Parts: sequence; C-alpha cells; structure tokens
Amino acid sequence: MLLLVLLVSALVEAAGKAPVLPVGSTSQVEDAELFRLYYGQSFKVIKNSVDGNSYLLMQNDSRMAARTKYCTGRIKSFVIPLVNYSVDTTFFPAIGFTGRLEGNDIRVCHLRIKENYNCLTKAAANLTTRFKPIVAWVEYKQGLWGFSREDYKLQFVTDAGGENVDGTISSNSYNVSSPDDMENFYAILCTVDVVIDQTYASEPAEYMLSTFLENLNVDDNATFDFVKNQSLWRYDKRVQNSSAIDWYDGAISQPQLVLADLIEMFFSIGSYTLTFFRNIAKNEGVSFVGPESCNRSTSAPLDPIIVSCS
Repeated sequence: MLLLVLLVSALVEAAGKAPVLPVGSTSQVEDAELFRLYYGQSFKVIKNSVDGNSYLLMQNDSRMAARTKYCTGRIKSFVIPLVNYSVDTTFFPAIGFTGRLEGNDIRVCHLRIKENYNCLTKAAANLTTRFKPIVAWVEYKQGLWGFSREDYKLQFVTDAGGENVDGTISSNSYNVSSPDDMENFYAILCTVDVVIDQTYASEPAEYMLSTFLENLNVDDNATFDFVKNQSLWRYDKRVQNSSAIDWYDGAISQPQLVLADLIEMFFSIGSYTLTFFRNIAKNEGVSFVGPESCNRSTSAPLDPIIVSCS
C-alpha cells in the first residue's frame, strides 16, 4: 500500500506536464519493476505484481469519477487530479453425445467423459502460478461490446484453473460510439490476462487480430496484456462448410476437450494441441473439416477422446 501511495503522489505532482491522449488507445509504462501501468484518456490502471491487485486512477473531472461506485468491485478506485497528466511511454455444460447410444452404452460413455473431465480439473488445480489468470469471454454485436455470463463458460474457466472477470460488473453493454462506455470497457480489459472473443463471424477464416482491434476501436499499438502476451482466442478453429463452426456440436458433446484446451491456453504447457480454439493474436487460422475427416460410420456412436492427465 505504501508503494501505491508513493506512486499516486508522484502522479499528482506530474499533473500538467503533457497533453491528454485521444480516446481509443491504451499504453504501458515499461520501466516499472513492481507495477504495470496503462492509460486511456481519463483513467490510469495500475496492476500490482506483488499482490495481484489492480487499481484504477480516474481524472477528477471525468464522468467516470462522478459515479459513487465504479462498475466493478475487483478494481480499487481512486479519484485524483490527472487532467493534464501523462507519463513517458513507448507507446460443465449439459453433456451430449453424437451417434446412436442405448442403455449401458450411454452410461459408459458418460462415465468416461466425466472421469476424464474430473481428472483434468484436478490436474489444473495442481498447476502452480503466482496468480490465477483472469479470463473474459467477450462479444461484439451491433456496435456494442459485452461480457458473456453463461454459467457453463464461467464454470469451464474455473475448472481450468482460471478466474473469471469480476462478476460484480454492473454494466454489460459498452457502445463503441460512446467514449465514456469505451473508457470503462478499456479499464476492465486492462486487468484481464486472457480474452476469448466469441463475436459472430459469417466467414470465420477472415476474422483475425485486426478485426478484433477494429471492432474495439483501438490501433495496432494497443498494449493490453492479453494482446502483448498473445492470449486472444476464438472457439471457431474447426469449421464446416466455411461458416458452420464445430463448437456447437463437437465441443458440447466432448467437454473434456474444451477443458483441456483451456488449460493449455491458460498455462502454456506445450504438450497438447488445441481442438476448438485458435489464437488470433498469433494469426492462427481455421481448420476446415468435412465428411472425409470422419473415420467412422455415421450410424456408429462417437467414441469420446480421452485426454491424458496426471
């Protein structure tokens, strides 16, 4: 806390030294050892590498500061006079099954998937990191950004060893035409380590990092952690007929594969090839699948893929 007080004091003393930056970008201070700083037009976010907490510093004349409580309880908020300040910068769902299963076959298949899922959950809990990665499922639709709050997706994150972005966020609609809305959205994203973009794309193969940044209304120099650390994902890796993604079929029927994907995404073990997710921060493309890739009769039940875990 003493470090935070000293840092805030330094920020206050620096007021008036540089013009305010335009809306639409965030930047990162490179020379801080214990803190990582990001700024927008009317806010600064400080991520403390010692305790894992995030702190929001708001300009005292901003509409954001006028609110009695900021939109999320995860971020500790402080209102300080930063009107002219800048810093030197470098800029488990319901399980379904494919095929014809009857009687004991259903129970055996269910049991195998459940056992594998539980084994992976325990393996994820044993992975040691200083802080759990903070994960956000986001979606852009008709000019609005929002966070997904579907229970099964949030449970996937928890079971994979991650932490969902704060559930106390009061707003779930951020209009790209509203600077105030986007300031709030940017501030929250500055605290996130992993982003899963579930925005609909009529042609999944054409949705890349540049598409995400354009929808977010930021440029290529945006330095959100999940962009810099290349942890920006989509679940449209497997595509049928150029537009139908396998997530709504294969992922629902084999949740253990989704969990294994997420564990690899969060902890980069390096020994597992993802099934449903692709990393658009690394410009990974889609994989087209068709009948020719199926090595079983359509009348035969699907034999679940069991992922090795320990």
